[in-house]
Amino acid sequence: MKKIIFIVTCVFGIFTSFSQTEISGNVLDKAGVPVIGANVLIIGSTSGATTDFDGNFSFSTDLTGEQKVKISFLGYETQEKTVVLNGSPVTLQIVLVEGGNTLDEVVLTATSTTRSQKETPLSITSYGAQVLAQKATSSQADILRSVPGITAEGGGGEVASNIFVRGLPSGGQYQFNPLQIDGMPVLSTFGLNSSAHDVYFRNDLGMKSLEFVRGGSSILYGVGSVAGIINYTSVTGNAKPKNILKTEIASNSRYKADFLTSGPLGGENSNTFYALSGFYRYDEGPLKTGLPTEGFQLRGNLKHLTEKGSITFSGQFIDDNVQFFLPYPLEGGSRNRPTGNDGNEIFTLQTAAASDISYMTPDGIYNSPIEDGVVTKGGYFLTNFKHNFSDDLKLDAKLRYSRYKHQFNLFLDGSGVSGAKVVETQQEYLDARGLAGGSFTYLNGQALPADALLFENRILDRSRPLTELMADLKITKTSGNHSLTFGSFMSRSQAGDFNVITNYLGEYNDRPALVELSGYSINGVTNRGTAYTNRNINSNKIAVFVTDEIKLDRWNLDIGIRYERASGDIENEGTSSFAVDNTGIANLDNVTWGNGSWTRGHVSADDFAVALAALYKVNDDLSAYGNFSRGYFFPELRGTKFDGFGNPNSYDTERIVQGELGIKYGKSKFSGTVALYNVNLSDRRAISFVNAPGGGFIEEVDTQDTRTTGIEGTWRWGFADNFNFSGSVTYQDHEITKSTSNPAIEGNELRRQPNFISTFALDYDDSNFDGSLTYNYTGKKFTNDTNSIELDAIGLANLNLGYTFPVGEGNESLRLGMQVFNMLNSDGITEGSPRLNNSQTEEEFFVGRPVLPTRVFFNATFNF
Repeated sequence: MKKIIFIVTCVFGIFTSFSQTEISGNVLDKAGVPVIGANVLIIGSTSGATTDFDGNFSFSTDLTGEQKVKISFLGYETQEKTVVLNGSPVTLQIVLVEGGNTLDEVVLTATSTTRSQKETPLSITSYGAQVLAQKATSSQADILRSVPGITAEGGGGEVASNIFVRGLPSGGQYQFNPLQIDGMPVLSTFGLNSSAHDVYFRNDLGMKSLEFVRGGSSILYGVGSVAGIINYTSVTGNAKPKNILKTEIASNSRYKADFLTSGPLGGENSNTFYALSGFYRYDEGPLKTGLPTEGFQLRGNLKHLTEKGSITFSGQFIDDNVQFFLPYPLEGGSRNRPTGNDGNEIFTLQTAAASDISYMTPDGIYNSPIEDGVVTKGGYFLTNFKHNFSDDLKLDAKLRYSRYKHQFNLFLDGSGVSGAKVVETQQEYLDARGLAGGSFTYLNGQALPADALLFENRILDRSRPLTELMADLKITKTSGNHSLTFGSFMSRSQAGDFNVITNYLGEYNDRPALVELSGYSINGVTNRGTAYTNRNINSNKIAVFVTDEIKLDRWNLDIGIRYERASGDIENEGTSSFAVDNTGIANLDNVTWGNGSWTRGHVSADDFAVALAALYKVNDDLSAYGNFSRGYFFPELRGTKFDGFGNPNSYDTERIVQGELGIKYGKSKFSGTVALYNVNLSDRRAISFVNAPGGGFIEEVDTQDTRTTGIEGTWRWGFADNFNFSGSVTYQDHEITKSTSNPAIEGNELRRQPNFISTFALDYDDSNFDGSLTYNYTGKKFTNDTNSIELDAIGLANLNLGYTFPVGEGNESLRLGMQVFNMLNSDGITEGSPRLNNSQTEEEFFVGRPVLPTRVFFNATFNF
């Protein structure tokens, strides 16, 4: 009998030791809405799961005894629950509260596994939907200038923000850091033309989160990026319907309406969910030019849950136009906004008077579309298929097709005429052009005052249709501590780039009237077809990559390699000077236009990238990490030159080596990071578009090496109930270490990269009243490689206030809010003249782009 009892006891003990405990539950927010994608993990183990579309989770573990389960999600406070594991099922009901330690937020970008920021050996910044709604006043710069390590210039208006990532030289826009939506880039190939990523979409209420992953490891996945990836994730529907309506008015006649609706399609038990968002906007500002803008956008998705995964169809349609603001002449010494002939301050020299410009060409009458500004019409369709072959083998496949009719029409920053001043007296105007005389009048025949100053400007009309097809495929195999990902990215892009420059003469006033010079101009036009460019560019890319994310007891290791090949076909049309009419005015008898002859060329290049990263968990609150990468950047196709036989001058990849060492700390109400980084760029083809003697452009190309070393710190401190103080500080020391065309600039600082960047933010939210005050500081910087023009530091302060009322009998609410952009009305200059480059001087007038003026927004948001 004793033997039988002993055997039964041993068998029971063995059975118990190998038994598993099932842990399941549900995660909701305080409004009772399921939290999708929340991370549920047993601390110190690999056992865990993510919540589904109903906020449910379930997983098994062979751990026993008392354990701690951590529940975290982007924008919510992390919770920990103590459970006892003995083989009996455990059920948890979790309610997450907004706010919390940002290092515990789940990372979705540049990784194939689910893990928190604290467990990721990269520098990452995340914003949830609530923060995005507060920061997004007009442009991407309004959002991205608060991201550590980014210098964001938004003086150009709502689109084409200039974004500079720490340590890397750039002409602006999104050269080294692609903008993504739901894991797919807005543009797969930068440099087909100079249009920025953000002209192709606008933020709306359908954005759930934003992540910016810095550093070279981000080159491994998808489109790849040597500097980092800015990825927006869209809201998707769940079992609980959600509806948001928002109306907004702002100073300078801005009116906007946004909406979001989401929920199940076909009843509560449906496995298909929808989300639809969009906006309509009418705007006469932020600088009133007399050229109002108007447009709308619709975005949506359908997601169907299958037995082993999901399939999502999403898309966008946009029909929108905005105005773009370039630098203009300011006071030479102070660089303040100047006073015009009429004694009033000049805010813009863009004018509706130029919208009637037309003239004869070899192709017929050309009508300038300058009044339309930046036009974006078209959209994309994206399919995302996820399938779990088993618990340890997963497929993630995306296919995106984009098609846009796009124009980028803008006013430039002067005549570009060799020897002419930017702003001229009437006699100076005649002398600079070798004219004997003539009378200056307005177009209605009224004589111009003898002491009135003149400003001859150019309009640049650009048509840029774009078609792209992209595919991204990843297969992830989990085995023990390893998560191996095998992937491929492919794209084919086709773009046109048609450009026409026209000169016109105006007075020096805010929103000037056109001026006629007898015997020289017609209806204010002084030179038709000053410059003409027409080209077509095709780009093909294919990449394969392999990564391994290794999770050990205290170590997380990332290893990856990528190989990519890119090729391009470029067609450039030749130009000639054509006689088009008999005006009797020499400069208007001819027009520079395309002659039908084409130069065609083909280029190709390939390269590889490697990335290594490691993180060591010192304890539950502190991690130390490091990463290293060797990456590449394909030169811009639009800047490729060919000889008469179609042979390219060069098309070699630009190599970038980066390294970073840092620590991450997060506990209770405080989290922070500190990192040292180094960036070395070799064989960079720095392209500058500068004024040609006749008013057109010359592409100046310099092959450069650069080096940057810096330190960066971030923090978030909940110092009192409902109060948070957060911010970041970046200091970088950078220099040009090699210049092929101008060795004299070696040792100079990188143009338009400051040494010091910082952000300070104070937030309060008690569920009823919310408020935030953010101050963004950009240190001094040079506008050009010769470091001859230094711009002063800029500080922008933005205020956001709101109060939320409960309405109805459910969870409906109404928030009344106010925002003030640039509340201190700083007179900072974001950049000098990109067309003058190293020739810019400090004279009576200084060409620069001021920050946008103060703008006040009032809004009402209804949730139901």
